[in-house]
Amino acid sequence: MTSAYDSDASSGIPFDSQNTPEAINSQPFIFSGRGSEYFRIWIVNMLLSLATLGIYSAWAKVRRNRYFYDNTRVAGSSFDYHGNPSAILKGRIIAVAMIALYHLGPRIAPWIGVVMLLMLAAAWPWLIWKSLQFKLHNSSYRGIRFGLQGSLETAYFVYLVLPVLTALSLYLLAPFTHQRIKRFQHNSSRFGATAFSFHATVGSFYRLYLTLFASAIAGFIVIGLAIGLGRAIGLQFGGPQSHAAWSSGVIFSIFLTYLLFAALYPIYLTLLQNLIWRNTRLGAHQFKSEIKWARMTWIWLSNLVLIALTLGLFMPFATIRSMRYRIESMTLLPASDLSEFIAASESSGSVVGEGMTDLLDFDLSL
Repeated sequence: MTSAYDSDASSGIPFDSQNTPEAINSQPFIFSGRGSEYFRIWIVNMLLSLATLGIYSAWAKVRRNRYFYDNTRVAGSSFDYHGNPSAILKGRIIAVAMIALYHLGPRIAPWIGVVMLLMLAAAWPWLIWKSLQFKLHNSSYRGIRFGLQGSLETAYFVYLVLPVLTALSLYLLAPFTHQRIKRFQHNSSRFGATAFSFHATVGSFYRLYLTLFASAIAGFIVIGLAIGLGRAIGLQFGGPQSHAAWSSGVIFSIFLTYLLFAALYPIYLTLLQNLIWRNTRLGAHQFKSEIKWARMTWIWLSNLVLIALTLGLFMPFATIRSMRYRIESMTLLPASDLSEFIAASESSGSVVGEGMTDLLDFDLSL
C-alpha cells in the first residue's frame, strides 16, 4: 500500500501531498516599517549615542528592535521585544572591560594577553549560548515568549570544537560546521512549550557552498577575460602600455573583484535563508521562504550605491528595503490552529553574552 505521505526532495520533510498546510491556510509575513519612520529613530539613536559616548546605545538597540518587532506581523499579530536597556548597558560595560583587558594586558606583561585570549576563547561558546537565551527570552508573539533549551556542552562542541576542526581541515568542514550550528540553534529553540526542529542535511549546506564557490570562479574568469581584452585593445590601438595605464588596470581589477563579492553576498543570503526556513518547523507547522536572488542582488547593490551617494544617510532606508523583502518572502504554513501554544518557563539568558556579541557585531539571526 502506498503511504499517504510523500517526501519533499528539497528538504526531506514529509508532507501530505493531498492536504498540505499551504493549501489549507498559508499566513504570509508582513512588514509595515517605513524608511521615513526608521530614519527618525536611526538619526536620534546615532546622535544620542555619540553625545553620550555610547551609553545611549543600549536604549538605541531597544528602540530599534521594538520598531522592527512591532512592524513584523503574521496571522494578524505582531512580535514584541522586551529587552531592558539598563540590563543591556550593564552587559556592554562588562564586555568592554573584558575586551580592554585583552588589549591592554600585553602592555603590562605578554603572558596577560595570552591568558586573556585563552579565557575569551574558552568563554566564547558560553557567551553565544547565553546571548541566544537572552534574545529569545526577550522576544514574544501573542504574549508567549520564545526560549532556548540547548545544553552548554553542545554549545561548546558546535562553537569551539567544530570551528577548530574546520580551521585544521583548511575549511573543508565549513559547510558541515554551519549545518551543525544551525541545527543546534533551531532544535534548541522553543515557542512557549512547542519546540522548533531543523531538517536541512549536511549535503544541502555543501551544495550551497559549492554553488557560491562555482559562482566565484565563474566571476573571476569573467574578470580575467575582461582585463585581458582591455589590455589587448590597449596594445592594439595605444601601443605599449604606460605605467599609468598599468596602474589603471590594477585599480579596475580590484574594483571588479569588490563588485563580484558584493554581488555574491546577496546570493549567499538568498540561498541561506531559503535553505534554513524551508527546513525549519515549529511543532507540525512549516515555513516557506521564496527570496529570489536577482531581486535580492538588485536591492543590495542599489542600496550600496545610494548609501555611498548620500554619504550614509540612506542607511535606514536601505535597512527597511532589505528587511521588507526578506520578511515578506516568508510564509507560515499552519498545520492547525495557532492558539494551541502554551507558555513555558525559560532561562532569561545573560546580558554579558548579549553585550559581547553586540560589540563584536556577531549576527546570530541566520
